[in-house]
Amino acid sequence: CFGTDAAGGARSQRAANTGVIEGAVAAMRAHPQVAGVQQQGCAALGNVCYGTDAAAFARRQRTADAGGIEAVVAAMQAH
Repeated sequence: CFGTDAAGGARSQRAANTGVIEGAVAAMRAHPQVAGVQQQGCAALGNVCYGTDAAAFARRQRTADAGGIEAVVAAMQAH
């Protein structure tokens, strides 16, 4: 869903609306020792949080509220 144009932002918002943030965090928590899950989870969260508009800021807050920051830190510490 990554992209620097309006279409990229729309894809990120669609992904967030379908629960990708919570799903990525849940997968990362469920499989902390699986490097591929951690890598792809971090990538998904980074992509969906990208942007400078109000919607991107809201997605970042949603990610933080879902435990995404802690999940990313745990992934970096484990791998």
